[in-house]
Amino acid sequence: MADRLDQPRSTRRTIIPRPRREEDAAGRLSESIARFLGTPTFIIWLTVFCIAWIVWNSWGPVDLRFDKASQGFTALTLMLSLQASYAAPLILLAQNRQTDRDRVQFEQDRQRSERNLADTEFLAREVAALRIALSEVATRDFVRSELRNLLEEMRDDREERDEGTERGT
Repeated sequence: MADRLDQPRSTRRTIIPRPRREEDAAGRLSESIARFLGTPTFIIWLTVFCIAWIVWNSWGPVDLRFDKASQGFTALTLMLSLQASYAAPLILLAQNRQTDRDRVQFEQDRQRSERNLADTEFLAREVAALRIALSEVATRDFVRSELRNLLEEMRDDREERDEGTERGT
């Protein structure tokens, strides 16, 4: 990487550059492990592992058995306890991260709902304003009736004028 001219030069030089850590890498790794622990694939492989362990230590060559059935398969119990002791915190970490994501999603949904409510209220006001405006607008039938009335008045006025001119003559 080239030296940046807008920043002071670092006085500390390293021979071996440090790898950059991603802040969220451990969380993503724990979530992927926790997700795998909840799959049927994991349960099947763990079951196969336990069955193979028990079969080997029960019916395998006596010289090669490493966990005695007479002692209750102590090593197997310890391995499963170790697996469970690592699985529990990983699952809790994954749940915490999911809770954080849900909280962010809830906040976004709340904001979206507020915007939708504001938009709906605005549209309701606009529709009410349009209804009021339309109630003041003359309809076709109203205009026709007014024109008929005017036409009748004009006819009446003409007839009165015509009658007046006939009388005057």
